[in-house]
Amino acid sequence: MPLPRVLADLPVGPVLTELLAGVVELVPWDAPGPGLAGVLTYGHPTVDGPLLDRVPDARVVSNVGVGVDHVDLPAAAARGVLVGNTPGVLDGATADLAFALLLAAGRRIAEGDRYARGPDFLRYDPSHMLGREVYGSTLGIVGLGRIGEQVARRARGFDMTVLYHNRNPKPAAEAALGAHYVSLPDLLSASDYVVLTVPLTAGTRGLIGRKELARMKPTGVLVNAARGAVVDLDAVTEALATRRIYAAALDVTDPEPLPRDHPILKLDNLTVTPHLGSATEQTRRRMAEMAVANLLAGLRGDPLPNRVG
Repeated sequence: MPLPRVLADLPVGPVLTELLAGVVELVPWDAPGPGLAGVLTYGHPTVDGPLLDRVPDARVVSNVGVGVDHVDLPAAAARGVLVGNTPGVLDGATADLAFALLLAAGRRIAEGDRYARGPDFLRYDPSHMLGREVYGSTLGIVGLGRIGEQVARRARGFDMTVLYHNRNPKPAAEAALGAHYVSLPDLLSASDYVVLTVPLTAGTRGLIGRKELARMKPTGVLVNAARGAVVDLDAVTEALATRRIYAAALDVTDPEPLPRDHPILKLDNLTVTPHLGSATEQTRRRMAEMAVANLLAGLRGDPLPNRVG
């Protein structure tokens, strides 16, 4: 009996390749057509109405990740296509990375690494490369969802005052985490570190622009562990270049990757990583396992273990 055929943005990595070997046939992204029973998205390719129309027999879209901003959910629903993702499993790893970026930007870790490896580090100078303290400072979390709550838990170990902004206050989280709900303008003006952990929606696209950056302290640090399009990249580039804010640390950008000649990459007060939020061996395996479970359930016509919508 032939294996079910699934459209995928190949290569999908060794774990998914292992889990799907002998179970489905993966078809390259540039070869959609009839007879494909599902879609597997690994690197966030766009899944919209026109693509779904080119795979008319698809019953499921399984996304390796929690964010589905690259999937047109109404278009999928209109065609009776189920969409699955991998929530919960990556919260801790992403929060770890967000806090690592916070520490790196505040304490100039990446810049210090470059200096220590370079030709100019010939003697220790106690007055050189001073950073900003993290412990006892004020952290503002924009988006207190699962990942945001994990960031707040880590902040408690650094004796930080935790502010947050969300669509709605979360009294239970406030009680558990010692966090305080404030408006976005108040969060930006009061925080030493601003961490973004919101999903990308119509309401959060371009959430942090020139007006918002102007509200931040000159000593403030912006950390984006959400999606690149949540931040106006031109505005952040300008704020860093003019030292309007102290530093930024970005795990995501828009576009991604950035053009190699983008001016923000030349700035020494930027720390940037290549979308490493969930990039641990353990988390990526669990994500792959969840994505496969969603895919196979959809191919069988069963309810998805983790359905979006």
